Amino acid sequence: MGRLLSVNVGVPRNIPGTSTPTGIYKEPVSGPVAIGRTGIETDIIADRRHHGGADQAIYVYSAADYDFWAGEGIVPEPGQFGENLTLDGPDSAAMAIGDRFTIGTIVLEISYHRTPCLTFAARMGDRRWPKRFHQARRPGAYCRVIIPGIVEAGMAVSITPYDGERISVAELMGFDGVAEIPQPFMRRALATPIRDKTRMQYETRLTSLF
Repeated sequence: MGRLLSVNVGVPRNIPGTSTPTGIYKEPVSGPVAIGRTGIETDIIADRRHHGGADQAIYVYSAADYDFWAGEGIVPEPGQFGENLTLDGPDSAAMAIGDRFTIGTIVLEISYHRTPCLTFAARMGDRRWPKRFHQARRPGAYCRVIIPGIVEAGMAVSITPYDGERISVAELMGFDGVAEIPQPFMRRALATPIRDKTRMQYETRLTSLF
């Protein structure tokens, strides 16, 4: 059992040094917030090519992971990593594809991990940030919305582990940028409710081998 520490909504700002808008700057909001099938209705998603959509509707990050970053010199604050929901719960190493979070009547299902990008680096003011974030293997989790509803900071969060093949978001993140992903791993991943984009990529790779 965990707790929802904050609900964070994007505030439109430009990426530092550019005129390109981004929704990565998220701030905690008070009161009830509606979550629909494609995420928080009032959230800003500027780059819909790489963010948002049904399989990446909500991004969750854990206070346990922020505790790690505090030890690395990062002063944590809710929404700093662009997450929609900040949880007092398990760290990323314990999160797996298919695990579900229940918050009131809402049910979220983990579908993928966060991949650090240049916008994230600009947000953190550190051009080396993508490498640091990747090496830490604390990516947080993208979730699809199984049951929409209303959330509010302070609500209890229950976690239901996926009872099939378990692939952690940290393990999955380890294959970012790997050209030759092992066949056994791809087959394991296809046995989970992984996001559709990656499912299609793995199915295409496996088919091309025969």
